[in-house]
Amino acid sequence: MKTSIATVSISGNLREKLEAIAAAGYDGIEIFEQDFIADEGSPRDVGRMVREHGLEITLFQPFRDFEGLPQPLRARAFDRAERKFDVMQELGTDLVLFCSSCHPEALGGIDRAATDFRELGERAAARGLRVGYEALAWGRHVNDHRDAWEIVRRADHPNIGLIVDSFHTLGRKLSPESIRAIPGDRIFFVQLADAPAIEMDLLYWSRHFRNMPGEGDLAVTDFMRAVMATGYAGPISLEIFNDQFRGGNTKAIARDGYRSLMAVMDDVRRSEPTLDVDLPAFPAPIAPKGVAFIEFATRGDEARALGALLSTLGFSHTGQHRNKAVSLWQQGDVRIVLNEETEGYASSAWAARGTTVCDIGLQVGSAAETIARATALGAQSFSQPIGPGELEIPAIRGLSGSLLHFLDDSSGLERVWEVEFEPVEQPNEGAGISRIDHLAQTMSYDDMLSWTLFYTTLFEMAKTPMVDVIDPDGLVRSQALAAPDGALRITLNGADSHRTLAGRFLSDTFGAPLQHMALATDDIFATAEALAARGFQPLPMPANYYADLAARFPLAPEMLVRLQAANILYDADENGEFFQLYSRAFAGGLFFEILQRKGGYAGYGAPNAPFRIAAQKRLTRAKGMPSG
Repeated sequence: MKTSIATVSISGNLREKLEAIAAAGYDGIEIFEQDFIADEGSPRDVGRMVREHGLEITLFQPFRDFEGLPQPLRARAFDRAERKFDVMQELGTDLVLFCSSCHPEALGGIDRAATDFRELGERAAARGLRVGYEALAWGRHVNDHRDAWEIVRRADHPNIGLIVDSFHTLGRKLSPESIRAIPGDRIFFVQLADAPAIEMDLLYWSRHFRNMPGEGDLAVTDFMRAVMATGYAGPISLEIFNDQFRGGNTKAIARDGYRSLMAVMDDVRRSEPTLDVDLPAFPAPIAPKGVAFIEFATRGDEARALGALLSTLGFSHTGQHRNKAVSLWQQGDVRIVLNEETEGYASSAWAARGTTVCDIGLQVGSAAETIARATALGAQSFSQPIGPGELEIPAIRGLSGSLLHFLDDSSGLERVWEVEFEPVEQPNEGAGISRIDHLAQTMSYDDMLSWTLFYTTLFEMAKTPMVDVIDPDGLVRSQALAAPDGALRITLNGADSHRTLAGRFLSDTFGAPLQHMALATDDIFATAEALAARGFQPLPMPANYYADLAARFPLAPEMLVRLQAANILYDADENGEFFQLYSRAFAGGLFFEILQRKGGYAGYGAPNAPFRIAAQKRLTRAKGMPSG
C-alpha cells in the first residue's frame, strides 16, 4: 500500500514539509500548486527535490472549473489544462486532479461533461498523462461521487478516471456503499479526511475543520472498506484542511497522519477480512488491563515531602530498588515509584521540571505485541542501559517525551517488583484506596487531537465528546478516553492560556505530562476519615458549594453535613452517583484526587470542575507573581 499526503495538510514551506513527510514514512505526496509556486525552484527542481527525499509525486492538484463551460470559456479551459500538463511533465508526475466545476457560467449535463473529459483524455494521452475527476461536495452541478463516476464512465477514455474523497462523500451524508460497484481500475486516486460532526456550510467546514482519520466523527473506515472492495490498488492519501494544523508542528502532524493511515487501513482489514489490504502485519488494538505504576522523578527535600504526602494518603514504603535510588510505595493495587537517580531518563526529567511524573506503566496482555503495534503506528521506542538482575521492560515515548512502559503476565515482566526490589515494610491498613481510576494529562489544546489519536489507535479505547471546563481565567477543553471495561481511563485537558490553572501548570513545569492522578475507593467517607487521622490536608471547598448542592440534588441534610465536613464534592446522573476529594497542590501544581463511583456513573464530575479549580486557585500564588 502506497501512502501519500497532500502538502497542504501540514505547516511550513515546501522544503520543511518534504523533510517531515519523508521522516514520517510516507511513499509520496500530492503536491499543491501553491506550494511549489511559492518555492524558489523551478518545477523540474521541485520534482528532483521530492525524489531526493525518497518520495514520489502521486498527484498534482488542483485544476478548477473545467467542464461544462460555454465558448470561449471552454477553449480557455483547455488552454489552461495544456499549461498544467507542461508543469506536470516538468515535475515528473502523471496524474492531475480536476474537481467538479463551481463556475457561475458552467452548464449542467452528464453528456456535456463527458464530452469535455473525452477530449481532455485524448490530450492527456498524447503526453502520457492521466486525469482524475472528483465531485466537490459543493460543486455547481456535480457534487456526488455517483454523478462523477457516470461522467467518467460515459467519457470512456483510459486516461480519465475517478478520484474519491471521504469528506466529499461522508460530509454530504452519502452512503459510500455505491462505490463498491465501480471497477477498481477506474478509480485513479483515493483521498481521506475525517471531520468533527458540526452543522455548518460544507465549504467552510471542509476548508477549516478537516482532520486525520480517527480524529473526527465520519465513517472513514466504512468508506475505505467500500473503496477496497472495488479492487483499488493505488495510493491512499490524506488531504486535510485545518487551521490548527496550518500553525502546528510540521513533523508531529505528519507523524499523526501516517499513524491515522496505518490505523484506518488496519481497521479495514480486520472489519472485512476478505479484502486485499497490502499492509504489513501488526497486532490488533491492545486491550489495556490497567495502570501498573506511576513513577515520579524527584530528589532531596522534594522526594521527602512527596513521601510524607503519600504516607498521609495511606501508602506504605514497601520496597527499595536493589541497584538504584528508587523506592516503591503501595496501597491496594496502586504502585507509586519515587526515582531519585542522578543518571538516566528520570534524572534528566527532574533537571528539566523538578518533581514530575516521568513514567507511566501500563498492564497489558502482551508487552511485545503492544510495542509491535505502537512502532508500526510510528511511536518512538525507548531504552536505556539496565543494571545487574534488572528486567528489560519495553517502552515508548509518551506525552512531552515522558515514558510509557508495558508490563504483562505472560513474559514475567509483572515480577519486576519482586525481582528488582527488596522489601522494606509490610503494607499497613491504608486508607481504603484500592486502584487508579484515571489519569489526567494536561497539554496545549493544539496537541489534543494528536494524543487522542495516539491512544485510540494503540489501545481499545473510545473517546467521549469534548467538554468545556470553565476556569476563572479562561477555558480548558477536556476529553475522556476509556477502555470498554474502564480498566484504563485517561482525560486529556487542553489549555489555550497560561492564565488557566492547566495553562499555568504547563508553563511552570515546562510541559509536564501528568497533572493529577485519581485514586478510587469503595467508601469515600471512611477514606476521608482515615486520611484525616493521618494528617492529610484536603482541598477546602466553600460553604456556597454545599448550599448549591442542596438546591440541585435531593440530598438528605445529614448527607450534606458529611460532605461539607470532609470537603467532598458530589455529582449524580441517571446512572449513579460520584464523590470526589482532592489533595492540595504540590510540586508545581500536581495533585491527587480520591473518588468513589456508585452505580453506573461513568463521568468525571465535570460540573464540579469550575468550583474545584477556583478552590485550587485560592491557594496558589497571586496572579502575575513569578514562580520562584
